[in-house]
Amino acid sequence: MVEKEILFINNNGLILEAEYYESKSSQKNPVVLICHPHPQYGGNMHNNVVSGVFNKLVKNTVPCLRFNFRGVGRSTGKFSDGTGELHDVKACIDFLIKDKNCERLIICGYSYGAAIGCSIINYSDKIIGYIAISFPFDFIGSKFRDLSQSRKPKLFIQGNQDTIAFYKKFEENYSFYHDPKRKKIIYGADHFYWNYEDQVADEVLKFYNDFI
Repeated sequence: MVEKEILFINNNGLILEAEYYESKSSQKNPVVLICHPHPQYGGNMHNNVVSGVFNKLVKNTVPCLRFNFRGVGRSTGKFSDGTGELHDVKACIDFLIKDKNCERLIICGYSYGAAIGCSIINYSDKIIGYIAISFPFDFIGSKFRDLSQSRKPKLFIQGNQDTIAFYKKFEENYSFYHDPKRKKIIYGADHFYWNYEDQVADEVLKFYNDFI
């Protein structure tokens, strides 16, 4: 039976709406924390890419959690231009570690969610790697690229038609990161990955399977 539940995670007085899938392997295998795109451009935890990844993981009995940043859906608070959103990710990590006894975590972020989520890579030794889908390097500034630097395993997924997370600058930004790292170019996909969701989710699952 699929064990999915809607949760409300406390974040220093704010409440974050989340959906958690717990499989029998949740304590043994890594849990994937999925971060959605920009709240001010309609991003939420039911975004097509986020849902594609979440549903693929659930189908393959991979424990995972997706959530709404502050001010989105039933999450309280309001948008804070990245600062508060970093704390939202940390609150979800703390919840998974303390309340769900997770021993290993992988962060998977899409667009703004990649910039914010992957910037938490060094927050805990229990975070063992990340997946960045269309990291918006030029849109969001160098701060989050610097924060997301790590020697933990990293996967970057990028559409070659992306004009928001500019594909033409992807290699330059990718070269900034330490190994281990790898990349997957989705040919034909722009920033929104319509009709490419399953391909993106397959790459996420492949990366995950390296850790089990």
